[in-house]
Amino acid sequence: MESVRDVRKLPKAHLHLHFTGSMRPGTLLELADKYGVHLPEALRGGRPPRLRATDERGWFRFQRLYDIARSCLRSPEDIRRLVREAAEEDVRDGSRWLEIQVDPTSYAPRLGGLIPALEIILDAVETASRETGLGMRVLVAANRVKHPLDARTLARLAVRYVDRGVVGFGLSNDERRGFARDFDRAFAIARRGGLLSAPHGGELAGPASVADCLDDLRASRVGHGVRAAEDPRLLRRLADEQVTCEVCPASNVALGVYDKHEDVPLRTLFEAGVPMALGADDPLLFGSRLAAQYEIARRYHGFTDAELTELARQSVRGSSAPEGVRKEILADIDAWLASPAEPAGPTAPADSVEPAEPTRR
Repeated sequence: MESVRDVRKLPKAHLHLHFTGSMRPGTLLELADKYGVHLPEALRGGRPPRLRATDERGWFRFQRLYDIARSCLRSPEDIRRLVREAAEEDVRDGSRWLEIQVDPTSYAPRLGGLIPALEIILDAVETASRETGLGMRVLVAANRVKHPLDARTLARLAVRYVDRGVVGFGLSNDERRGFARDFDRAFAIARRGGLLSAPHGGELAGPASVADCLDDLRASRVGHGVRAAEDPRLLRRLADEQVTCEVCPASNVALGVYDKHEDVPLRTLFEAGVPMALGADDPLLFGSRLAAQYEIARRYHGFTDAELTELARQSVRGSSAPEGVRKEILADIDAWLASPAEPAGPTAPADSVEPAEPTRR
C-alpha cells in the first residue's frame, strides 16, 4: 500500500479566504433561525449549492446566495463566532497563518457604521488568534462593482488600522465588471500606507485581467490568477517577479471556470515557477476547506509530498507573516516532510474534497 503524509498536518499559510464564505454551514442554519431569515434550499440542503458563474445569470445567483448568508451576521457576537470558528477550521487543517478578506462596508449597516464594523472584526481576529494560536491578519477588500471613490475611502480606512492587524488591500467581486485602472488611486493609497496589493484577477476573466492587476494596481499577489496559464509570457513575468497567485482549485471547478479538477492548471503554474498559495475561497458555498485543496493537488495533479511542501513554503513566503514566524513555519514544513509517511487513506474529510458538480447549461 502506498504511504503518504496527512496534508492536514502539513503547516501552511491561508491567503485566500472570504469572510462570510468562511462560515460553517451549521452556523448559518443557526443564525438564520435566530433572525428569522428564510434560506433557499441551496443553503439548507447540507451539500454545496450547484453553481456555475461563467455567465452573468450564474454569477448573480452565486452573489445572491452569498448576500443572503451575509445578512445573517448581525451582531458583534455573530462576528466573533464566525472568526473563531474560521480559525478553528484552519488550525484543524494545518494552517499556521490566515489572512482573511473582508469588505467592512457590507457589515457596517448592522454594526453601527464603517469604523465600528472594522474595529469589531479586528477585535474578533485578535481574540481568535490569541485563543487558537493561529496567526491571523485582515485584508480589506473593495468591491469592483461599486464606485472607485468608495474604494479610496476603504483604502484610507485600511491604512489607519495597519497597526491593528490590517496587512493588505484587495479588490473582489466579478472581475469582468469595470477596469482595474479605475481603482489605481485606491491601491496607491494602500501601498503608500504599507499595505500589500492583492486584487482578484484571472478567474472569470482571462489572462489580460492578471496583467491589468500587475500594470495598474502593482499587485504583489493576485487572487486566483489561474487564467495566466493561457499566456506563456505572462507566466514568465509572474515567475520572474515572484508574484504569488492565490489559487483555489475547488472554487474554480464549482464556479465552472474549469469543468473538472484535472483541468485546473496547477501543474502549468508550478512548473513555470509561479508561486502559489492554495486557498479555500468560500467554503460555505464550495464545500471544501484548506487541506482539501492540497488533497486535490495530490489526487488529481500527482503532486508528491515534496511538491506539496514546496506549495506550503510558497504560501508562507507570499504571506505578510513576520520573518520570525515565517522561519518557524518553514522549519515545521521541513519537519513534516522528514516525518515517516503513513499508509494511504483519507487525509481530508471525504465531503471536503469533492465540490458539487457545476450545473450544465
